[in-house]
Amino acid sequence: MSMDDLDDGNVLDLPRVYLVKMMVFILLVAIMAAVLYPQFKKAFMTNPGLNGMIVVVLLLGIGYALRMVWRLFREVNWVNHFRVADPGLEIPYSPNLLAPMEALLANRQGATVLSPTTLRSLLDSLASRLDEARDISRYMIGLLVFLGLLGTFWGLLQTVASVGNVIQSLDVGSADSSTIFDDLKSGLEAPLAGMGTSFSSSLFGLSGSLILGFLDLQASQAQNRFYNSLEDWLASLTDIEIGEGGQATVP
Repeated sequence: MSMDDLDDGNVLDLPRVYLVKMMVFILLVAIMAAVLYPQFKKAFMTNPGLNGMIVVVLLLGIGYALRMVWRLFREVNWVNHFRVADPGLEIPYSPNLLAPMEALLANRQGATVLSPTTLRSLLDSLASRLDEARDISRYMIGLLVFLGLLGTFWGLLQTVASVGNVIQSLDVGSADSSTIFDDLKSGLEAPLAGMGTSFSSSLFGLSGSLILGFLDLQASQAQNRFYNSLEDWLASLTDIEIGEGGQATVP
């Protein structure tokens, strides 16, 4: 039997809709960034080091979110090919998230029947691996917020220090008011630059966290759908009368 014979009656659906949503959202963000490029460039240059780090983390997070959904394609295809109770069927690749399931059911003969204990063990293993992937994505979201806040406080510290220097440098005893005003204008350049650092980092950090938050939401929905669909399928293979025996097969 070839895999081409398995196109009909798939157990699980591929998460194409979630991947399409993510790609459309990324495209819209890219279009918005292109339209507002002059403003973004000006804000970026107020602190290119920290803002560049925020952009790098954002790009890594986008790639990781897409990878979380993309890796489900391999798992879904493996389940859809494995579902046929045919010992002669060969699957040319192995799953990653479902590796324990593959190891447990590799030597099946005929239709597979699971015990409730085996079912729970397989689902717990899958849930643990999915949660691990989500933890990394959520850490990146928190990292973007942290970098934005770091830039905010960094800019505020620069502003406070610069204002203090301006006040100390003013010669209030001078009779020439125009000189005092010119010194004040030149001295305020540093505090305003600090405010630019503060607001630009907050802008990039919070915007990046919102972008990754939406992508993480779509990836989580795709993973939850995969988990629930797999649970429904495995439940249909479970026989509560098997008890602790683990796995049985029906010839």
